[in-house]
Amino acid sequence: MNLAITDRAANLRYAIRDIVVAAKRYEKAKGQTALYLNIGDPIKYDWKTPEFMIDAFYEALRDGNNGYAPSEGLDELKQAAAEKEKKVNGIDIDPSRVLVTNGVSEAIQFLAGALVSNGSEFLIPGPAYPPYIAYMGYFGGVPVTYRTVEEEGWNPDVDDLRSKINEKTVGILVINPNNPVGAVYDHKVLKEIADIAGEYNLPLISDEIYDQLTFDKDQTPMVKAAGDVPVVGFNGVSKVYLAPGWRVGYVYFHDTDGELEPLRDAMVRQARIRICTNAPAQLATAAALRSDGSHLKGIMRRLRERRDLIAARLNSIDSVSTTIPDAAFYIMPKIDLRNRWKNDTEFVLDILNETGVVFVPGSGFCPTYGANHFRSVYLPPPEIITEAMDRLEAFMEKR
Repeated sequence: MNLAITDRAANLRYAIRDIVVAAKRYEKAKGQTALYLNIGDPIKYDWKTPEFMIDAFYEALRDGNNGYAPSEGLDELKQAAAEKEKKVNGIDIDPSRVLVTNGVSEAIQFLAGALVSNGSEFLIPGPAYPPYIAYMGYFGGVPVTYRTVEEEGWNPDVDDLRSKINEKTVGILVINPNNPVGAVYDHKVLKEIADIAGEYNLPLISDEIYDQLTFDKDQTPMVKAAGDVPVVGFNGVSKVYLAPGWRVGYVYFHDTDGELEPLRDAMVRQARIRICTNAPAQLATAAALRSDGSHLKGIMRRLRERRDLIAARLNSIDSVSTTIPDAAFYIMPKIDLRNRWKNDTEFVLDILNETGVVFVPGSGFCPTYGANHFRSVYLPPPEIITEAMDRLEAFMEKR
């Protein structure tokens, strides 16, 4: 059959899930189950969606909310998102300018589809969540990563960001708290980035889906740092509320005089094509966003224990070192390859094939600023983290 597959589809990469292909090969060859520390899905481990959210989902189904929802999202959820942003982050957003999406991933797709064309450049922190890099390339643009400084808590290098702006630049992205490194950016740095966006009249995108999963350093919402600079915010129910499979996210557009309206309109037009987001899940998400957040205390206590465990173990292993994350449930250690491996991908595959532990190569988050690193989650129970670290330590002792 003569199939003319496009390069944009054939060349797509998503390191977090691509590594699963190799893990399945390992399981088939060895007849053993791998230890998966690659994906940020709490439900894969010993976490549960809060019961009140499950009840709200059931109630929405039982009450007959099983038809199409408006493409922009249900008013109840858009209002709940505005209330949550005010209560949790202290910012005012207009619920009529909230767009509900199938997770933040779809928001990224809509953003790229609206802003990026052949030759466009989009500034992305390096390392970054891979779909930002993938979608910018998919739509014909060039993802340009700006440096974040590991020795400074992975805060962005503002001078490097500024140096990469040119006439092709169409937007600036901030991921705070950050996936994959678990950083919480300093307020001063956020203000400097916002000032640059204002100076060059560029849209400023802020992914804040881990906003409430911080340890000792509070996250500053970009809107608070940006002043009158327009901000497009991304958030959702997947992480803080332990419901990644619901696929409900939202986008808000914050400006003073409608500067972002053409972008909002372009993203909404794409939303119409895909019809809508799951209607009962939207109503259950509204209940989650309006909750008192009491489930978070237990979440953060358990995450802190697991973070401290994995960080201590990683820093005790030869040729491995790591900063301690300030948020989320990811850690991104540096590996001293010492000519034993060609790159971090070979390193991660070697670990997988020898030990069955599944990490993600750092270069999958940025070929430049993620190189010579690997990312792990610390969502599993302590005994699984300990087992994975024991295997990693034994592996390194042989190398």
